Amino acid sequence: MRLTSSVRSVITAVLLASCAPGSPGGQSAAGRTPLPSRDSSLVSSPLLPPVPPVSGPLAIRVVYPSGVDRVDTGDSSFIFGSLGNGSASLTINGQPVRVWPNGAWLGWIAFPLDSLMRFDLVARTANDTDSVTFAARRVRRSFRPLGLWIDSLSISPAGSIWWPAQEYLPVSVRAAEGSQVQIRLPDGSVIPLVSDPNYGDIAWGIRAFDRDTGNLLRQLRGDRYTGVLRPRALGADPGPVLGEGPDSMTVLADSLPMIEAIRGIDTVRAMWPLRLRPLDSLPLIIQLDDDTARTGQTDGITVGRALPGGTYNWFFPTGTRATISGRMNSDLRLRLSSRAESWIAGADAQPLQRGTPPLRAVVGSLTLTPAGDRVSLRIPLSQRIPFQVIESERGLVLTLYSAAGDVNWIRYGGSDPFVRSLAWAQPVADEVTLTLDLAEPLWGYRTRWQQNDLILELRRPPHINSSQPLDGRRIVVDAGHPPLGATGPTGFREADANLAVALILEQLLREAGAQVVMTRMSGQPVELYPRVRLADSVDADLLISIHNNALPDGVNPFTNNGTSVFYNHIQSIPLARAVDRALVRQLGVRDLGVGRGDLALVRPTWMPAILCEGLFMMLPDQESALMRPEGQQLYARGVFDGIVRFLEERSRQADIPNE
Repeated sequence: MRLTSSVRSVITAVLLASCAPGSPGGQSAAGRTPLPSRDSSLVSSPLLPPVPPVSGPLAIRVVYPSGVDRVDTGDSSFIFGSLGNGSASLTINGQPVRVWPNGAWLGWIAFPLDSLMRFDLVARTANDTDSVTFAARRVRRSFRPLGLWIDSLSISPAGSIWWPAQEYLPVSVRAAEGSQVQIRLPDGSVIPLVSDPNYGDIAWGIRAFDRDTGNLLRQLRGDRYTGVLRPRALGADPGPVLGEGPDSMTVLADSLPMIEAIRGIDTVRAMWPLRLRPLDSLPLIIQLDDDTARTGQTDGITVGRALPGGTYNWFFPTGTRATISGRMNSDLRLRLSSRAESWIAGADAQPLQRGTPPLRAVVGSLTLTPAGDRVSLRIPLSQRIPFQVIESERGLVLTLYSAAGDVNWIRYGGSDPFVRSLAWAQPVADEVTLTLDLAEPLWGYRTRWQQNDLILELRRPPHINSSQPLDGRRIVVDAGHPPLGATGPTGFREADANLAVALILEQLLREAGAQVVMTRMSGQPVELYPRVRLADSVDADLLISIHNNALPDGVNPFTNNGTSVFYNHIQSIPLARAVDRALVRQLGVRDLGVGRGDLALVRPTWMPAILCEGLFMMLPDQESALMRPEGQQLYARGVFDGIVRFLEERSRQADIPNE
């Protein structure tokens, strides 16, 4: 996992009504002062190899944060690096920081609340002293100054917007509590905004990884205001909804709406940087293609989100068609049906000829075709419409949007027992659902277009030899990164640790009879999607991605470290649980458990796929273990044992007769 200061940097600009600024925000709810690292308990696992002592020249090195990182935290966060001498002591801004025998150090300390944070490091041995001062910039999540103010960068939406004329556009802004906030349009008309109390922002890393629920507490604030605007032409013309916009983004001030905050006789104003146009009522049909640049480095899937910038929820193969229902900057909104919509990257959309009729596909009779390792379902459609697959342990539900059913026949293709039943329904006028009930747990599935027919392939579980469960199994082992990846306190790269573990795992699997395919065998960078395509192209039975962890800013590494395994699809949960349990037994660290993650290496649907986060690169004892063959062997053995346990369990399930 990559150590990053934030997923999205938020820079806040504030307009003040008075010249007396207040104190910046960003502190935790309780305003707690953290304990220094020396008092923070971090019990090393007795199963990991001990950290070797180093007695070199004293030299302070800071690995994170670096001068280019923007740290996204409240009043406390971590800092780590090395000294070159394990007998040295270290203080940062007067706070003692723990030093490991190899000279690596990790501190959880109070961070200055300034935008530019200064850190004074002093290291000492019996015979030497070294000191370093460096600065790191803070991401300002919000300001709450005194007086009357508007946070101009909180105005949403902003930029180039195309919106249906008959649909109100939601608007929000942060401004001083207790003020009257409104939109003043260029024609002089006014749209009032209403107070919408909120609990303030919480960094994504805190929500995702912090085990201390006290850090989720926030005080109720009344500084957010919301409203709606009926779309009209505002600002300069943003250009066509598809294609390149105008060369110049210059906007005349008198063509823009203003946000006003009023309290008594005082008023502050912020220009609303908006280029808004009502969307043409003529349906605009697009065809999806995630590789318009023809790089060959994509997976042939356009991902859909429930909101701009959200997590993936739909997976549309290249060639799928859809109807545009709005656009915000580079994100397109698609109308899937009367009750479903999805957001995609505008770069993945290719416009069809204007005047193309609205999508309305007819679903014809269905045919199942059994084969050795799979059953294929052919779904005849009059158009390549959007769809979504939702899987369960022993079944699938396929929703076809903008569709009407005319399913006269359902042919099962003989007496193959894998698909127990296939049923179709028309729950609303423009959605068709196909429900498949399976006799065995689903091993995987995938979809593709063949002309206008949608082919859904269902992968049956392989035959597993109970006495030699790995015999003949084709397993893709992925050594995560490069590019990117975390770095430990002494500068050891995650990519190197991952490869060392993966090579040992490869040997263990081969010796047990498995066919192993490696996504990389050297330190040369390999992009994500070629790794995914490789696993799919060789019909891998399992995909195992080896990683080591790091935490986002503001999450205490002394209380939030351990082993975890991530999956994305339901069929991968048993494998993830088996490997997680085995890793904890081998490594002896805290069990952070199994989690669902929106990660590229676990999104393949054709096989169970997991991503292992065995140890934490940022923890000195765990970085040290990953640098040594003994620690690498423990990690690889844990993954190996978990794979064997999973396959043994699947073998036992296959021996139980179906009812």
